Amino acid sequence: MADIPPQPERAPSSSTSNGKKKQRWLWLAVVVALAGGGYWWWHARQQTAPEAGKPGVGAPRGPGGPGGPGGFQAATPVRVSPARAEDMKVYLKALGTITAYNTATVRSKVDGELQKVLFQEGQLVKAGDLLVQIDPRPYQVALAQAQGTLEQNRAQLDNARRDLERYQTLYAQDSIARQQVDTQVALVRQYEGTLKTNQAVVDNAKLQLDYTRVAAPISGRLGLRQVDLGNLVRSSDTNGLVIITQTQPISLLFTIAEGDLPDVLTQLRAGKTLAVQAYDRADVRHLADGVLTTVDNQIDTTTGTVKLKARFENKDESLFPNQFVNARLHVRTLAGATVIPAGAVQRGTPGTFVYVVNDDNTVSLRVIKLGPSDGERVSVQEGLKPGDRIVVEGVDRLRDGAPVQVVTDSETVPEAAGSQLQRGAGQGTRRRGNGRAAP
Repeated sequence: MADIPPQPERAPSSSTSNGKKKQRWLWLAVVVALAGGGYWWWHARQQTAPEAGKPGVGAPRGPGGPGGPGGFQAATPVRVSPARAEDMKVYLKALGTITAYNTATVRSKVDGELQKVLFQEGQLVKAGDLLVQIDPRPYQVALAQAQGTLEQNRAQLDNARRDLERYQTLYAQDSIARQQVDTQVALVRQYEGTLKTNQAVVDNAKLQLDYTRVAAPISGRLGLRQVDLGNLVRSSDTNGLVIITQTQPISLLFTIAEGDLPDVLTQLRAGKTLAVQAYDRADVRHLADGVLTTVDNQIDTTTGTVKLKARFENKDESLFPNQFVNARLHVRTLAGATVIPAGAVQRGTPGTFVYVVNDDNTVSLRVIKLGPSDGERVSVQEGLKPGDRIVVEGVDRLRDGAPVQVVTDSETVPEAAGSQLQRGAGQGTRRRGNGRAAP
């Protein structure tokens, strides 16, 4: 076989060389774009981050995030309030019911046609005020009949007494027998008894006639009229004519736990008058002021509570029978107690505690012992002293020893730790309905 001559090498085409150059330029453009985006992101973070060197603001974050390796923990914005030495009133709170001191159902004591209605529904009346008039004519006739019978028997009695005097004179002259005199004496006594019966009938007729004028038995406010004009009313009617409730004064019935009873009894035995305040059902609006009058004589074994009764003058009638109210019984006043806002108190594994801001703008977890509370404030028996700065907002983001930045009243506490404070009252975050901050 003849040797095949070697083939000459082909030179690269111009189209292949141009494609490789375009690919290298494309990758270079991608790298430049990524570098520019990274620089822009870093610059934006620097603009929005808190200025370095300000009190309470942390240093730049390290690779491990806040508090991680190579960085420091960001200061948490909080709002504080000092513990104060104040006099605090101790109240016992309970749900109570307003009850009328007296309630009366006005009924007719006689039967008859309702002739006059002399009151307006809802009217305030006094005891003895005339309310309705029942047709009196049948009872006037009955009275006249009874009076006639009385006069008839009175005349018979007078005649019998005169006969007795004559018989006694004749007997003294020995003109008649003793038996005739005794018979006449018995007849006089019989007429006297009949006369008393007739007088009772007359008095009863007068009473029935008076009953046709129905008056208010007690002072109070009238309810709705139960019978209309012209109807026949009876003494046996269960609904009556109208209901009167005494609203001035009025009472409040409420209960307290048996554990609170010794404090109340101690004050009452010392001769002190305990004030009671009535608030509306939402426990927002103050309605009236009264005083405690009665403590029940036994404890309810099923609930472990005891009933109390308070008296309210109710001049403005702000309290209404059967109204549900919140009662606040003032038991005593703590003088010079250490007082903090109730919202600052936290409960967890350590027990009951608060966060106290130290001089170096760090917080310390302080276990405390609570005393009585009035709802918005709570007294502290152990663990705090007046002047200690207590965290009241931003508590949920704290831990013992964490750095904080104290927020003034003109600033809004951000939701997240390390977020920038919003300066000025008008620059704070506003809340959407879902609880998140909106711009």
